[in-house]
Amino acid sequence: EGKDVRQEAYQKRRSLLVSLVWGGACGGQAMRISEVFSFSDWGALFQKRDTAREHGSEGLMLKHRQGRYDVGRVTGTWWKSKVTPYTVDAVLVYAQRGHGRRAGMFSDYTFALWEEDRLVPFAKAYSGLSDQEIVRVDRWIKENTQKKFGPVHEVPAVLVMELAFENLQESSRHKSGIAVRFPRIVRWREDKRAGDADRLEDIRKMLNG
Repeated sequence: EGKDVRQEAYQKRRSLLVSLVWGGACGGQAMRISEVFSFSDWGALFQKRDTAREHGSEGLMLKHRQGRYDVGRVTGTWWKSKVTPYTVDAVLVYAQRGHGRRAGMFSDYTFALWEEDRLVPFAKAYSGLSDQEIVRVDRWIKENTQKKFGPVHEVPAVLVMELAFENLQESSRHKSGIAVRFPRIVRWREDKRAGDADRLEDIRKMLNG
């Protein structure tokens, strides 16, 4: 009806949404309403959160019943609790220069995992390293680039990083056959060699598990 309901309480906004979706006012498009549940203590809540991946979710969201839909980084009405992320050790194989204040430095990376005796690109990540580490990696890439494909530089399989991510799903668009949700760098594993990196078959077990 064109009415702005963002300043209405969450309970009222949700009831309006339910009536629209269940009432067939969304043009027949496939939509689902998120589950609402109650809990008696924090332990019960966290048990519920830990089942999130079974439903293709990364956690749960608590919303104040009287909270408004505010714009920007407003605190106090929503609280997000994510499941513990997956982690994997992967090998840096490609790099590109970043954007903004990192425009002149190699800070966008592609990582690979082992499949038998070859490395297969698995995920891209550009956040997680400190400024000092980015400077070191940038220098190493410039000194060790093997090939160039436009803006992409191929480097030898030497640097190992620990990546974290929220979830996985099958994908025909990716060489690994897997799409990674929210990958980011946890730490530079200078204690590991490329051969110590994880294998795709182990990641596929996560997908199927």
